[in-house]
Amino acid sequence: MANPYAGEAVLVVNGQPQVLKLTLGALAELETGLAEDTLLGLIERFESGDFASRDVLALIVAGLRGGGWQGQARDLMQADIEGGALEAARIAAQLLVLAFGTTKAVAHGDV
Repeated sequence: MANPYAGEAVLVVNGQPQVLKLTLGALAELETGLAEDTLLGLIERFESGDFASRDVLALIVAGLRGGGWQGQARDLMQADIEGGALEAARIAAQLLVLAFGTTKAVAHGDV
């Protein structure tokens, strides 16, 4: 069970619930992977709905790694994600809200 007050979300990968969390280390790894892009640019893409599948994958991998997963992005290429790409995008957006949103958003169930 994920604790949204701790910034956690859950995604079912290959039938196994995985806890995701954007820790400081996971955010640093994510930012490094974005190359010349910034976290602010990533957030703006999600807010506008103009995000790419690579954005979703990068956030999911960062969240999984922040939750203790030891895999790499390539490990998810053949993975079965419950709910498919739409659920992965929803969880990716939720992670951003949990990491950068307000506790008011969490308390009101806006994540």
